[in-house]
This record gives sequence, structure tokens and C-alpha cells, in this order.
Amino acid sequence: MSEMTEIKGRNANSIRWWILAALAATQLILVLDSTIMNVALPTTQADLGFTDADRPWIITAYALAFGGLLLVGGGLSDTFGRKRLLLVSLGGFIIASLIGGLASNFTTLVVARALQGTSGALIAPATLSLLVTTFPSSPSRGKAFGIFGGVSSGGSVIGLVLGGYLTQYLDWRWCLLINVVIGIGIAALAAKVLPAETHTLTPGARPDILGAVVSTLGLLSIVFGLTIAESRSWTDWMTVGAIGLGLALLALFGLVEKRTSHPLLPIRVIRDRNRGGAYLMVAIAGIGMFGVFLFLTYHLQIVNGFTPLATGLAFLPMVGMLVVGSIAAGTVLLPRMGSRALACIGLTVAAFGAASFTTINADSRYLFGILPGLLITGAAFGLVFGPAMNLATSGVPPNDAGAASAMVNAGQQIGAAFGTALLNTIAVSATATHLATQPHTPDALVQSTIHGNSVAFWTTGGILIAGALICGLLITPHKDSSSTAPVDSSPVA
Repeated sequence: MSEMTEIKGRNANSIRWWILAALAATQLILVLDSTIMNVALPTTQADLGFTDADRPWIITAYALAFGGLLLVGGGLSDTFGRKRLLLVSLGGFIIASLIGGLASNFTTLVVARALQGTSGALIAPATLSLLVTTFPSSPSRGKAFGIFGGVSSGGSVIGLVLGGYLTQYLDWRWCLLINVVIGIGIAALAAKVLPAETHTLTPGARPDILGAVVSTLGLLSIVFGLTIAESRSWTDWMTVGAIGLGLALLALFGLVEKRTSHPLLPIRVIRDRNRGGAYLMVAIAGIGMFGVFLFLTYHLQIVNGFTPLATGLAFLPMVGMLVVGSIAAGTVLLPRMGSRALACIGLTVAAFGAASFTTINADSRYLFGILPGLLITGAAFGLVFGPAMNLATSGVPPNDAGAASAMVNAGQQIGAAFGTALLNTIAVSATATHLATQPHTPDALVQSTIHGNSVAFWTTGGILIAGALICGLLITPHKDSSSTAPVDSSPVA
């Protein structure tokens, strides 16, 4: 008996919308946790006493685990059953959040964030699959996906504001502990309303454990190398060795996927130059967006003296313009201009937005010094995400649609992890070099921090320009209509 058959046997309309409520709430806590710790980072760093070089791990541990294991989650969802995997993974997410909220040191917090990301990677595909099977036809399908997409977009906003509020009025630990409270309620609702499954293990299907291990270790090794470069130098044997090992493991992952019968990522999915360009689009955008979040957060709180809540509110215009840009790209610009043009324009404009932050200093005011750049980068990133999802899923065979869609979200999270590690290393190194040349005055550290952030913003702009050029060469020029896969295209900010 299928899931939808059982739903039809009961009060279908009522049950479906209760299922949507459970799934949308699940999606909310995943998106929320991508941003909720951003504005809490300075307070968390002061409390636990970790260094500037270590701070990106609070973000990258979640993003790397989420992005690196997202394809694994899709395979396990089909293998073990969606409801079963959703409930078990929600339990893991709740436990990881509790560990992080009670963490007494940096290492425990990073491990907890990695466990959160791992659980999220298992939750996300099961959630989307359940949504697809619960609403198989229009018009209820369109309405359900609209609500689900709205929650995805709004979750990043809620994460920024809620993170600032909890940090300022309670404690940064509640940015994690709140998942325990919300998660238990979601799990109880999901257990009650999701239909019972008669699903058993798919005959002959084996999870691609080797592929998952190799790819995750490869990504982790590269991020580790990028992170330690600041303290050990770019030419140090450990830095070069870690990055080299990571690249070798990713090459090995490609060989593993060619030879396994049930690959996490079928090579035919990424062999298409347009799909490869789509994944590059979101990875580059992920680097830029999380770079802006990280360095502006520290500038606003450390240099300009913003409270955590004020910092969260300060980012709202950027997120709002991102949503507006995504809607405009999908409904008006994409059919007329095509994905290649929008990718090049979006990444180029985002580069100018990032470059605008190189001029801010201790005297810069938010309204005229920072807000214009936030509006520009938000709208520009919005031009990238929707077309990327469309391009990544266009023309994909039904049996590859899940992997193709998951790779878009994975690309953004992996880009965020790589970018945060790389840009933080560059910023911290530039800050230390500048500080060493300055007289010991009270504002020397502030001025050096501003200099380091400026170097990071210039680097971000350069990466975005390079991404625009590569996407322009890689993606073929054509007009796009609509995606062939019914997936959520909302970016996870």
C-alpha cells in the first residue's frame, strides 16, 4: 500500500495539510540553523575563547556536513523509508542541538554543529520526497510547494533575527537549544500525521558508503588545509598535504562513482556542461554570500558596536532583495535572457556589491555606507539561485532528478564551507600583517581588522568575477522555460 493510498483512505484534505505543516516546520529549522549562529559568532567566540582562525568552523562544520552528505540522505531515504529516516534524523538533530547548546568548549561545539549538519542532510531529502508524494497533483500541489518555498526563504530571515534576539536577551546557547524545544514538537506531529509505511529495503540496493566516506573526507581535508594556512603558511607541508589529499580523494570519489552500481552522484548528471555550470553558479554564490555574512557580522558588532539583534535586523534588506531577485529572475528575466546571461550578470553585480564593502571604516554609517552594498548583493544573488536550479534540473531523466536537485543545495553548502574557510584565513592573515606594522595605539587592532576585512571583500569580488567568466564560457547560450523537476528552488541563505 503506497503512502498516498493510505492518505486517501482517511480524511485526505485535512491530513495533507497537517503533513504539510510538519514538513514545512522541519524545513524551517534546517534553514534557520544555516544562519542562526552567524550573528551569535562574536558572543560565542568571547564566551568559549576560540581564536579568529578557528571561528569559521562554527559555520563550516554545519555547511560541510550538510552539503557533503546531502546525496547520501537522498539514497537512504529511498532505501530505508522516508518517514522512518525523517523521525530518526530529527532525533539526531535534537540531540546534536542539545550537545551544542551545553558545549563548554570549542571542540564540542564544532562536533555538535557537524552532527546537526549530518542529521540535516538526512532530513532534507526525506522531507522533500514526502511533500512530493503527499501532493501529487495540482492545484493543491502548487499551493503546497508555494508554502514550502516561502518557509525556505523566510527561514533565513528568521534565523538572523532570532539568533540576534536570543543572543542579546538570553544567551547564544539558546540559538541551539531552541531546536530541542521546537524539534520535539515537530517530531511528535510528524509521527502522528505521516502515514505508516510498508516500505522495506529496496531489493539489491546498497547505500554508497564508500562514496560517502571518500567524498566527505576529501571535502573536510580541503577545508582543513584552507583553515590552517593562516597559522602555518600556504607553503607549509601540512597545508599543502591536506589540500592535496582532499583533491586526491575527490578524484578517487569520481572513480568510485563510475564503478558502483548505486552511485551517490551518477557521473552522467554532472557531465553535462550546463548542469556543471549550474553547480558552479551556486557554489560561487555560496562563497560570496557567506563571506559577506561573516565579515559584516564582525564589522557591525566589533567595529560599529551593533548589538546581536541589531546585526540580524541589519541583514534583512539583503535577504529581502534576494527573494525579490529570485522571483524576478524566475518569472520575468529567465525566459527572456537565459541562465548564462543571468549567471554572468548576477555574479558580476554581486562582485561590485562585495567591493563596495572595502570602503567601510569605523566611521561608516549603516544607511549610506553598508545598506547600499547589502541591497546590491542581495538582488544579485537572487538572479543566480533560481536560474541555477532550473538549469540543474532541466532535461534530467526522472531517475536522476533527485541527485541533480540535491547537488544544487550541496553546491551552495560546500561553497559556503570552502569560502568561509578560505576568506577567513585571508582576512586573519591580512589583519596580523597589518597589525605588525602599526604603532601600539588603542585603535590599532580595529584598524587592522578593517584592513583584513577589506582584503577579504576584495578577494570575494575577485572570486565572483572569476565565477562569472567561467560560467559564461561553460554554460551554453539558450533561453530557459521552466524546470522539469518539481523541486524547491529557494536558496538557503
